[in-house]
Amino acid sequence: MDTKMIPLSRLEADPQRTLTECCESGQAIVVELPDHRLVAIQSLEANDDDPLVSDLLESNPAFRALVAKSKASPRKPFGNGSKTR
Repeated sequence: MDTKMIPLSRLEADPQRTLTECCESGQAIVVELPDHRLVAIQSLEANDDDPLVSDLLESNPAFRALVAKSKASPRKPFGNGSKTR
């Protein structure tokens, strides 16, 4: 699988375009944070059977609570990349 590394500023500038590019290309994106830590973003097909999520739901009460909290929260759309300060 191909991987592309980008700075956090690129993801912040246009998150929708960056995530769409990741989904359409099938290429994983590694985002470099300002403190040099790395975060990977990888697209998943809706019909992919990812055993990690199932395993976490079955065996990890903290993960189940996090999922329940997320489901109960209102959804916010992706921003347009603009920031208010």
